[in-house]
Amino acid sequence: MNLSPAALSRRTLFACAAALLGGSLHAQTAYPSKPIRIVVAYAPGGSVDMVGRVIGDVLAKQLGTTVVIENVPGAAGVVGAQRVVSAKPDGYTLLAGSSNEMAGTKFVNAAQKYDPAVDLTPISLTASAPNLWVAGAHVPVKNIDEFIKLAKAHPGKYSYGSPGIGSTPHFSGELIKKTAGIDLAHIPYKGSPAMTADLGGGNLDFAILSPMASAPLVQSGKIKILGATTAERIGTLKNVPALAEHPALKGYALSGWFALAAPKGVPADIVASLQKAVQAGLADPAIRQRLEVAGTPPASGTESLAQVIRTDMGKYAELVKFAKITPDN
Repeated sequence: MNLSPAALSRRTLFACAAALLGGSLHAQTAYPSKPIRIVVAYAPGGSVDMVGRVIGDVLAKQLGTTVVIENVPGAAGVVGAQRVVSAKPDGYTLLAGSSNEMAGTKFVNAAQKYDPAVDLTPISLTASAPNLWVAGAHVPVKNIDEFIKLAKAHPGKYSYGSPGIGSTPHFSGELIKKTAGIDLAHIPYKGSPAMTADLGGGNLDFAILSPMASAPLVQSGKIKILGATTAERIGTLKNVPALAEHPALKGYALSGWFALAAPKGVPADIVASLQKAVQAGLADPAIRQRLEVAGTPPASGTESLAQVIRTDMGKYAELVKFAKITPDN
């Protein structure tokens, strides 16, 4: 077939354009092609940081890339989450977050500018954060039933502590009050150390603590574990009843969780790659053991993070009204 010089020129241009387009598409699918940054919205050493580093190891192994952990603490996780929300949605900036900044803080922090259900791309739940309802050694109760009876007999006399307004333990405590119809004074602390010191010293009556934080206080005889805030008994603490087992707390369930998310608008194929990597990692017995030993059981991989965020935000919105919490700057 004989082609004119003009036709040949056009064919050459089309061929070049096709080659460039093909190269561009190939480059887009070659994820990851550079290090991934995981923002942990808390200081090093805590549960969120620990889970974030485990997931960083998972992504590094599964995706064959370098993963850099960046701790950005502040405002119960809001500062770090905002950094991720504002990042380029290319899959190279991720949030290793918790139920605080990914669900609860929106209702108590007027300065928070993002909506977790809208401005984050949910990737996967990574681990759960079961909590325990505990009593100081000075409180005359040994189980959930005695706690309910004591609280009903003395409205407002007893107090419970949480590591801050809007934290999951705070909402968990308010749900106990709402479900059982009891009155307890809430004492917010700036973190757990001061709270556990008051609890152990007899200056605070009840609190919600993680199993790991509770262990040394139980061993020293400073606190008593009354129940778990999970829907069912915790696997590693089968002797501890779930609060929901008591008739006055039927249906009760509110625990924290950890998750991986990205900025809004990350391409679906990148999200799928990340989800596949996390699921493969959580199926690894060594990874599961690291999480379980730390008191943060791995997520099942079957729950939808988007649905969990929406469900918990609905619960928190109701509890904010119940507790008459005013958003604080």
